[in-house]
Amino acid sequence: MILARIKQFVRAGAQSGTPDGSIHAPLIVATDIAALAAQASLLAQLPVREVHDHHAGDWASRWLGRGLDFEESRLYSPGDDIRDMDWRTTARTGRPHLKIYREERQPAVHLVVDRGATMRFGTRRRLKATQAARVAAILAFAASGQNGVVGATLWDREDETLPTSHGRLAALGLIDKVAAACPPLADPAPTAALRLSDRLARLEEELPRGARLVLISDFAWLNAGHEPALARLAARFDVWAIQIVDAVELALPNAGLVRFHDMASRQDVWLDTAQAAVRGACHTAFTRRLDAQAAQLARAGVQHQRILSEADDLVALLAHG
Repeated sequence: MILARIKQFVRAGAQSGTPDGSIHAPLIVATDIAALAAQASLLAQLPVREVHDHHAGDWASRWLGRGLDFEESRLYSPGDDIRDMDWRTTARTGRPHLKIYREERQPAVHLVVDRGATMRFGTRRRLKATQAARVAAILAFAASGQNGVVGATLWDREDETLPTSHGRLAALGLIDKVAAACPPLADPAPTAALRLSDRLARLEEELPRGARLVLISDFAWLNAGHEPALARLAARFDVWAIQIVDAVELALPNAGLVRFHDMASRQDVWLDTAQAAVRGACHTAFTRRLDAQAAQLARAGVQHQRILSEADDLVALLAHG
């Protein structure tokens, strides 16, 4: 029944695209979605973890997030998580207090799926956007399998927010959206960095406290200016950054003289990849950027995980989230 429903969604997506080439086909086909549903069932069966404080309910999960409502304040004790400091009570009483939460009956997950220009790139097996869609599919299926509710925001040429919903068919509808075709895009607008700041601010305003916020992106846009906004998000939500990386970004192959297009400067750059020194310099520059981004996310209080776009079995990777 579910596979038939999956095929119906995929056929609808294929029919709505322009039938003039594979770039207009959905990112995930029916058989792949069925396999991801099976992976999601394994993820949902993993042992639960303790939630953030004392009042765990029936729906604690290794990956669903806290899903908490504020209940009361108590005095801070050494070792408590400072993310739950009750700053107003602390300021009023002069003594450090901590907020205590109780878990909601239906934990909420909100997926942010980046479908920008840099995500429409891939050299082995699939695009980064395809891997992002696969990750989103697994988490949506797993949420529906544990009585959670899931919503999404698609960062695209025109952003789209999918309202929070419950149930298997609602998850399929979300997956249909994130798996829509991703043909190449022209250069991003010069205001792209500012737009990302607006997007992060919008998430802070619109999401309910206690939700797990999952950012699925290559984070090519991330710079120091975004750190305060991410820190504010992490103060309100359980934020998980899943960074999609292509293998060629980590290690250029020996392909001779190659022209690259720099989306930041909007200029073409020629590199002689036959030279080991050139490949080594590119590897060093990219890994340093990854390390700097990981440090930024850590300072902001955001959990960070890196996944290669070619990875097939995502359960073991997502289980650590």
